Amino acid sequence: MTLKPPPDRLYGRQRTHALRPRQSRLLAETLPRLRFTTPDDPWAAFATRPAHVWLEVGFGGGEHARALAAANPHAGLIACEVFDQGLCSMLAALVVEGAEATGALPGNLRLWDDDARALLRALPPACLDRLFLMFPDPWPKARHAKRRFVHPEIVALAASRMKPGAEWRAASDDPTYQAWVSEVMAGQTLFDVAPPVQTRPDLWPPTRYEAKAHAAGRRPLYWTFTRRGGRVIG
Repeated sequence: MTLKPPPDRLYGRQRTHALRPRQSRLLAETLPRLRFTTPDDPWAAFATRPAHVWLEVGFGGGEHARALAAANPHAGLIACEVFDQGLCSMLAALVVEGAEATGALPGNLRLWDDDARALLRALPPACLDRLFLMFPDPWPKARHAKRRFVHPEIVALAASRMKPGAEWRAASDDPTYQAWVSEVMAGQTLFDVAPPVQTRPDLWPPTRYEAKAHAAGRRPLYWTFTRRGGRVIG
């Protein structure tokens, strides 16, 4: 497969409409308290040094990331999202109105509000135990293929930051993206690729995008990619 390299960023607009007053407070007062700022030492970012570091790329409304953090206190989760509305949905679910600057926040959850590729480049090699890509923007037009996170160059970058045996979970309900994932992952040698399943595996939290897919009659696929052992590329 011959593809153009990914562009400088993989997303379009960061905001779809004007923010409401509480949303502005969440971004100004709550987000800085959760922002991930130590990519050179990801374990140091959390209230208690975690046994494992996990990364979710594009958390959308945040329900998947919140469920992961709540169910896995031993893991430190870095959740990435560039869209203000998604960030606000996550933050609004974590603190009650009026407590944006003071409300208790999960000690094992940190947010990255910039391009996930920039974070991957800044992280040390072989630091991630798990990677999540749940229902990403499919960028369905052929000319937008270079914007998809599942891209040969990004697959190699992600692999370099994952430990041997680390697990990458991915899901999509878009037929074009499903075929794309199958093609890209068939052409790489860094991950073992299990056949996708059509039922969400146990212990995978649901997302609102999955619910929308089922409501619209679309059938999601769920993949598990396992980082192969041997030399870790830097």
